[in-house]
Amino acid sequence: MRRVLFAGLLVFGCATYRQDLTRGESFYDQNDYERALATFRLLESDTDSLSLNEQARYAYLRGMTDFRLNYRADARHWLALAQAVDQEHPGGLPPQFKARLEESLNDLNREVYGKGFEKTLTKKIDEPPPPAKPSLPTGTCGTASDCTGGQICQNNICLTP
Repeated sequence: MRRVLFAGLLVFGCATYRQDLTRGESFYDQNDYERALATFRLLESDTDSLSLNEQARYAYLRGMTDFRLNYRADARHWLALAQAVDQEHPGGLPPQFKARLEESLNDLNREVYGKGFEKTLTKKIDEPPPPAKPSLPTGTCGTASDCTGGQICQNNICLTP
């Protein structure tokens, strides 16, 4: 009998968390961001009771609510978390959420990293490493930068001045 009661409470508890998520989403959809944020903050400590797809949805809605209220750092955190969870466990976010998430997260990242950060990151990842300088025999040089210890390059030989 106790097991049945415990199982019933567990199912009821999970349903309550889902209801809180749905209630917060409803406030968000009605542009009542303060109530949505209050609901999401109450639910935050219990998000581990939600499925992974629901956790992605929670993180997205929490991030977008923070974004709307101009809590930029919090918004960036939650949106990045939503993106990471959805990439690891696809299906939690519908396509329109994903598109808005990408756009909002890019805006927030530009504030942190500056304009054109996507190009910089892509360039650094995609560009080949600089060619290695051909090694010269010890004591020989092509320019002063080939010499060490304050030496100068004269007639292709490193000399101490």
